[in-house]
Amino acid sequence: MGHGYGAVLRERHSPMDADEIRAAYERQARTYDNLFGFVSRRARDEAIKAVNRLPAKTVLEVGVGTGLALPHYNQDKRITGIDLSHHMLAQARARVSALGLRHVEALLEMDAQATSFATGSFDAAVAMFVASVVPDPHALVRELRRVVKPGGTILFVNHFAREKGPMWWAERAMAPASSALGWHPDFRLGHIFSHADLAHAKIRVLRPLGLFRLVEIPN
Repeated sequence: MGHGYGAVLRERHSPMDADEIRAAYERQARTYDNLFGFVSRRARDEAIKAVNRLPAKTVLEVGVGTGLALPHYNQDKRITGIDLSHHMLAQARARVSALGLRHVEALLEMDAQATSFATGSFDAAVAMFVASVVPDPHALVRELRRVVKPGGTILFVNHFAREKGPMWWAERAMAPASSALGWHPDFRLGHIFSHADLAHAKIRVLRPLGLFRLVEIPN
């Protein structure tokens, strides 16, 4: 396998179910922007830049949350955002209204693993910080491959656990707190991507600290 990330993970993390995810983000909705929003800002900015560089016009943002990314997409993009948390979506809708974001076409409460979109609805999809919380990450990839047009692009920005070293031990130690955190510290590339996915993926470690990686996959 390319990119120097080692073998695909053999063990699987314990998945969070939809109710756990909703509960976690209901707890975090009011503080999300100031806490995780700050920690993830650099990685989110890199993902938005990557989307803006694409020729894609119609873009699906998976896990739109409170809408932190929405003001920063190019105005010629047509953005549809989905999230499982209606608490997060309420804040995203308020942001869109307050800022007059006309390039945002819809914000919908929806399960990213089984959307109601027609096949080939979007030129691109970007999933920010959700890969490690969905109950079935492989189902997420399959669904995004379905709703993105052939020749389109799928991007993920997420924390992916190290393969070894002190951080590997720290991430494993934090794993039992996944439900409280709302994400899986021990989540690895092999938990979501197949060998075939990774063979064609562009993977970039993001600054600072390499806490997040940006994965870009052609559809």
